[in-house]
Amino acid sequence: MMDQQMMMESFALWQLAVMILWIIIVVIPVSKILHRIGFSRIWAILAFIPLINLVFLWILAYIEWPVDDKA
Repeated sequence: MMDQQMMMESFALWQLAVMILWIIIVVIPVSKILHRIGFSRIWAILAFIPLINLVFLWILAYIEWPVDDKA
């Protein structure tokens, strides 16, 4: 019990700032890509779920993109 309490006390504000920055760095480009290919931007949340993000990445790699229709 004491170790968990000590770990929570050592969580600093800068760590929260780094987490928020990392989320922004990932979500913005992923949501823009998803929007361009016709998916909802909310699917960007999948980028943070282990294994699901890899499956979704493979799906995106092999679906037909709108730019393919123009060629």
